[in-house]
Amino acid sequence: MSHTLHVLTGPTAVGKTELALRWAVANHAEIVSCDALLFYRGMDIGTAKPTATERARVPHHLIDVCEVNERMDVTYYVTKAQAAVSEIAARGRKVLITGGSGFYLKAFFAPVADAVAVVPALRAEIEAKLAVEGLASLVAELRGLNPDGLGGLDTDNPRRVTRALERCRSAGRTLRELAEDFARQPGAFDGWTVRCTRLDRAPDELDRRIKARVDAMLAGGLAEEVRRLRAAGLEENPSASRAIGYRETFAMLDGKLPESELAGEIVKNTRALVKKQRTWFRTQLPEHRVVAAAEARVETLFA
Repeated sequence: MSHTLHVLTGPTAVGKTELALRWAVANHAEIVSCDALLFYRGMDIGTAKPTATERARVPHHLIDVCEVNERMDVTYYVTKAQAAVSEIAARGRKVLITGGSGFYLKAFFAPVADAVAVVPALRAEIEAKLAVEGLASLVAELRGLNPDGLGGLDTDNPRRVTRALERCRSAGRTLRELAEDFARQPGAFDGWTVRCTRLDRAPDELDRRIKARVDAMLAGGLAEEVRRLRAAGLEENPSASRAIGYRETFAMLDGKLPESELAGEIVKNTRALVKKQRTWFRTQLPEHRVVAAAEARVETLFA
């Protein structure tokens, strides 16, 4: 059985999809997606999801695995990715991970989630307390449960405070104790060798590709896709509905953004995303190869 994971990443619009397909065909590999938006059925145009024709060339995993009104989390992703990787290897084929979603990508290099389970009733209770009593009340309760301090927790961030309180109450442990437990746990893919290559392009070249991608999305029917997804409950999923391409189209459909400005707004926000992705890749990825996408060759992609 192969014990190597090949990871191909890089910023949005850099050209991962076509190169991944070519490498997978040449190396008898299957692809495991690591793109947070490709999980959702129906989010096709705005995500530049691989087409049915492209997916017919190479088996893909973790694409179209949940409805748009269902929330995906990293624990579910890791479980599904472990199963996919094991099945691919058992078939004697190579494994290619491709995508640019940092938190999910990190799962192949290090632990990303602990075993603390939060029951829905507790989550609802804490969210209700936040709504009625405000963030300060949650911070005060959290400080009471953590006499040794809150570490580097951003106490101005409601989501982070809420999650921290959920975990402390569920586990009956302090944030420091939970962090120590987390540091000792193994990664989901310990035992696998991970070979990572990051594609990049010059800023002006990538900018041209972003503009071309946005034009193709709008011409391909992005507004119609968003209307369908709204009817399917996309807005019940805050993270997915706020994705670039979708949030701007919602604003246009609701009369908050002129249609003539839609493309420019998506391009601007995509540029900002690329800047964040590049920072994440530089600071969070372990040692890896960086390859100019325009010069990348299948034969030497992971050399």
